[in-house]
Amino acid sequence: MEEKQRYEQVLKKFVRVPVAYNSVDPGVFASTVKSQAAAGNIRTSLLGGLHGELAPLAGSLEAVDSILTDLSGRGFTKEMLELTKAGGSASKYVPWMQATYVVAVNKKALEWLPSGVDVNDLSYEDYLAWAKAAKQGAGRPVFGMPAGPKGLHHRFYQGFLLPSFTGGQITTFRSPDAVAAWTYMQELWDNMAPASTNYDAMQEPLSRGEVLVAWDHVARLVNAPADNPDDWLMVPAPRGPKGRGYMLIIAGLALPTGGRDRDLAEQVIRGLSEPLTQVETLRQNAFFPVVQTELPTDLAGAVALEAAAVRRQQRSAGALLALPPVGLGTKEGEVSQVFKNCFQEICLNNEGIQPVLDRQATELNTILKTLNVPCWAPDPVSAKCEVA
Repeated sequence: MEEKQRYEQVLKKFVRVPVAYNSVDPGVFASTVKSQAAAGNIRTSLLGGLHGELAPLAGSLEAVDSILTDLSGRGFTKEMLELTKAGGSASKYVPWMQATYVVAVNKKALEWLPSGVDVNDLSYEDYLAWAKAAKQGAGRPVFGMPAGPKGLHHRFYQGFLLPSFTGGQITTFRSPDAVAAWTYMQELWDNMAPASTNYDAMQEPLSRGEVLVAWDHVARLVNAPADNPDDWLMVPAPRGPKGRGYMLIIAGLALPTGGRDRDLAEQVIRGLSEPLTQVETLRQNAFFPVVQTELPTDLAGAVALEAAAVRRQQRSAGALLALPPVGLGTKEGEVSQVFKNCFQEICLNNEGIQPVLDRQATELNTILKTLNVPCWAPDPVSAKCEVA
């Protein structure tokens, strides 16, 4: 509710068109668009949602290529513009805002950083060596991850670990490269704080000093450096053999086919892509700009740290964009559970990696078969997504 109210103030201040901000559950969002399109009775003017919510609705959305042409000076990345096509030839939304996951570092941990390693350009081997050295130096594990009941650790496997080691998320799920990734994860877990299985968000254990280095969603790290930002760093996730896999959470603005108030809706889109609006959204709610713009020097310490890390991660050599699952609807939780199961069985139960991956791949294919959806980045787009 507080985020909603803050964003309404952004709209009121920066958008010169009266616009209501109505947030709804993703399921209601999809069913509303589909039902209105089927009835030929469109009562909305402008839609805002995540890529995974908009892409499945592409058939009910207007092409926005002309708007993107007009906004070409904004500096949207090529990767973002390709995503807006939702697998087709025409763009179906305009990038709105973005978020991702980075690594928070208490500077106390830098004393154990291996010699010659650049903390802003870590490899997975560097990250593991650092975790081992820190465990030995501190006399306890000081690296952690959000592996609690509501933690987002499955996004680490989906968007960071597996893409970095295998180049994919689904098609390469049980490949030899995936076995190498989970072998690595097993060793990394041995050097992480065991209490990580209780952590839903890393900012609390980081701020308490229980953990000194942790990966998490930017919104779940922002309060860790709140009081002492000079004591902290935010850095990109590590890179692996296939590149620096990172998960992009991108939201877009779309026009429903036959929607109302087209001219006014377009004005809102243009207003929301203005650099000043984008910066204010970052300032108020820590969602990052999708346009190329200089960031002000008076951002809150944690947000400024994250903003630099987000840019460095996205624009680094070998950056490999990954998306959260697309088009799964209510089955998304079941697919994410498969990745959690792999962690449970491999890292906590020490079961054989290949048998676990084969078992979970069968489960994953069973779910995907019922959906018959194309794959999402970094897997190649195909008519049907399945584990090879």
